Amino acid sequence: MVTFQLERTVPLPLEEAWRRLTEWHRHGDVVPLTRVTVVTPPPTREGTVFVARTGVGPLAVDDRMEVTVWCPPVGDEPGLCRLEKRGRIVRGWAEIEVRPGPGGRARVIWREELRVRPLPSAADPLLGSASRRMYGHAVNRLLRRP
Repeated sequence: MVTFQLERTVPLPLEEAWRRLTEWHRHGDVVPLTRVTVVTPPPTREGTVFVARTGVGPLAVDDRMEVTVWCPPVGDEPGLCRLEKRGRIVRGWAEIEVRPGPGGRARVIWREELRVRPLPSAADPLLGSASRRMYGHAVNRLLRRP
């Protein structure tokens, strides 16, 4: 199991940072070899399910996620989204928090716990390093793209 946290401060209003991070199909635009399909009808809410399919052909892995907490930011009040990863291979959770930062900017905190079956725990340092790099890059790209 790998646990990590990413933090970013961006020159965006809270609502815009939230939108950029929680429009799920956008994640497929910034994560290599990934396509995101939202299974449930809009709008996003508790119970929304989506699948991020990463890979090529028979080597693709589905990361099935369900929104279990959905509290968008309102005004200067922070927002929090929690996703439970419920795939056969990818398990764990992710939290996306958007809160007021210095100078009217948004502070983004992304927390994640990740388990990939059948990787042994000896692979955790490599999985952690690769995950922090990949998710960090994805969060940066999501926050930069309107």
